[in-house]
Amino acid sequence: MSWQAPIVVHPPRPGHPGRRVEVRGVVLGTAYGDADLVEFLRRAGLGDADMALDDPHLVEWRGPGAHVW
Repeated sequence: MSWQAPIVVHPPRPGHPGRRVEVRGVVLGTAYGDADLVEFLRRAGLGDADMALDDPHLVEWRGPGAHVW
């Protein structure tokens, strides 16, 4: 089994705004921007969530790349 970051931000779906966010396989919801993502991660118990967004060991941005909403 290959290693995967514990937080996955999925690509936007055509015709639907936002990106689905998972932490260790549990869907937290749809984020529509960095502020939403930080709030999801804060609620999941990740301190300094805003600093974690660019850490590839924690967050895997799938699709068009990081911070593309």
